Amino acid sequence: MKTYTSFDEINRDLKYLKLKSQIDQEELKLGLHHTKDSFKESLSPMNMIASTIGAVAKKAFVYKAVDWLVGMKPVKKEEYEE
Repeated sequence: MKTYTSFDEINRDLKYLKLKSQIDQEELKLGLHHTKDSFKESLSPMNMIASTIGAVAKKAFVYKAVDWLVGMKPVKKEEYEE
């Protein structure tokens, strides 16, 4: 715990803490603004289409790679039910 010897020291620390609080609030606002922009950007129709196409292409690539490496194909639902 800090011991103060004058009111000037107390006022200096209070001013410092107030400025630090204002800086923290501004950083929070910037972070929130950045998050909102990122969220809007990620939900744009073009990004949604691109991510869907990318996921489908990735899945197809993995199936092809597994088929080529192992020589096995995924079991289809109709084959499993018989």
